[in-house]
Amino acid sequence: MLRSYSSLFALPVLALAMTACSQSNDSAAGASAPAAGQGNAKVIRIATESSYKPFSYMDSQGNLMGFEIDLANAMCKEMKAECKITSEDWDGLIPGLNAQKFDAIMAGMSITPERSQAVLFSDPYFHSKLVLVGKKGVDTTIANIGGHSIATQQATVSAQYLEKNHPTAQIKTYDKQDNAYLDLTAGRAEFMLSDIVPISDWLKSDKGQGFEVKGAPIDINDAVAIALRKNDTALAGEFNKALQTLKANGEYDKIVLKYFDPSIVNAGAKTQSQTASAEMASSQPASAVASAAK
Repeated sequence: MLRSYSSLFALPVLALAMTACSQSNDSAAGASAPAAGQGNAKVIRIATESSYKPFSYMDSQGNLMGFEIDLANAMCKEMKAECKITSEDWDGLIPGLNAQKFDAIMAGMSITPERSQAVLFSDPYFHSKLVLVGKKGVDTTIANIGGHSIATQQATVSAQYLEKNHPTAQIKTYDKQDNAYLDLTAGRAEFMLSDIVPISDWLKSDKGQGFEVKGAPIDINDAVAIALRKNDTALAGEFNKALQTLKANGEYDKIVLKYFDPSIVNAGAKTQSQTASAEMASSQPASAVASAAK
C-alpha cells in the first residue's frame, strides 16, 4: 500500500523561493548581490541544469519545466520572494554559485562530503538510487559490467560510483544526460548508469522502448538538496521552512504526483532502515568539488 510521498522520501526540509519566475535559459551572470525586485520583494537567483527530465528540462518553447521548477516556485510563494531561475552549464554550477552569479542551485545535486566542503546544503528534498539500463534481452547486471562500455553524465555520483567500484568497465562520460542517451541508442555505449527517476522517464519515450533496467536499484544513500554559499545560513533556513510547510499542507505530494510514477518513487524512496552503501563511504578529494554534482 502506498504511503504519502513525503514519508516515502523521508526528507527533512528544504525550500526555494519564487513568485515571479523568469523561465529562461540565459545565464544569470553579473552582479555580486541579488538584483532588486519590485518594491521590497526579495529576489533570489536560482540556477538549474535543464537536461535532466523530469527534474528540470526545457519544453518546445524553451520554457523551464519539471519537478524542481514547480517545487522552487511553490517554495518561492511560501517565502514571499521573487525568484529568477536560469539554466546553466553543469560544470559551472558550483563555481558560479561561489562567484555570486546566482544565490542557489536546484539541479538534482546530491549531497556528498566533498561538495559539502565548498557549499552549504539545505535539507534534502529528494532521495534516489542508481539503475543500470541496457538493451532488452541482454543478461547483464552491475556486478558483471567489466569490459563493457557504460555511458554516464560526467561529474555525477553515477560517474564516481563507476570509477570507484568498476574500474575495468569502459566508462564513457558526457556533459549532458541527453548526449549519453544519444550514444546509448546509437550503440556507441552498451549500457548506461543514472539516477532512477530520469532514466525511468526516458525508458517510457519512443527511443527508450528497446531498453530496460538491469538488476535491482543501487542504493548509495543519494540525497538531493539545494546548494548555497557557505555563509548563507539564513537563506538555507528559509528554504527548509518553506519545504516543511509544503510537505505539511500536501503541496509537495501534489508536485511529486505530477512528475513521478508511484512505482518509481517507491523504488527510489529512502526508508529509515536503509544505510549508505559501503562502496560510496569514502569521500573524494576536495579538488573534485567544483564539478561534482547529481
